Amino acid sequence: MITPTLPLRLLTLLLSFLYFTTTVYGGDAVILCYGDSLTAGFGVDAQEAYPARLQKRLQAEGFPHRVVNAGVSGDTTAGALSRLGWAMRAKPTLAIVTLGANDGLRGQSITAMEENLEQIILRLQKAGVQILLGGMKIPPNYGKEYTTAFAEVYPRLAKKHHLPLLPFFLAGVAGEPAYTLEDGIHPNAQGYGLILETVWRGVLPLLNREAAPSFLEDQHEKP
Repeated sequence: MITPTLPLRLLTLLLSFLYFTTTVYGGDAVILCYGDSLTAGFGVDAQEAYPARLQKRLQAEGFPHRVVNAGVSGDTTAGALSRLGWAMRAKPTLAIVTLGANDGLRGQSITAMEENLEQIILRLQKAGVQILLGGMKIPPNYGKEYTTAFAEVYPRLAKKHHLPLLPFFLAGVAGEPAYTLEDGIHPNAQGYGLILETVWRGVLPLLNREAAPSFLEDQHEKP
């Protein structure tokens, strides 16, 4: 993950604040895409990132939901926790939470990461927001012990808080040159097309529509 300079990060947060405080949501149900650069769409056009693609899919399928892209490039779970109040101004009914990649790539404490994610989950649940949790993984060069412990955080939290889980948010994309930018980490436009399909299969059951039940079945038991 690429961490933006401090001025850019501050500008991003300011724009997010202005967006949340000036947008009129009306009576529409709101889906909050809460994450880092993988959600924000680093390196691609805004319309290519998965939140914009999700909005188009919802409209095509006749759903009235409004999608809010609350991804901030370079964000860690600590940063996301600190800005959650701003994001909640959108009054979401569903949140797709895909965080932790930057914590892992920086070798930060997994215990602290899990605690931050749990606090985000609890605050969203307290507000009555449904949550779809996106699992993350990090490259094996960080060591087997660390990478295994990192990956185990997501199914553990999903099981503890009774959440549907996407086992791996970047499934089919991570490590595939055809679906990533030159940095080998961030998805390109084609990669976001695959991510949309992963997210869509997880979102559909939460929208009370018929979906393949096997996708989320027993995912709590998988790392």
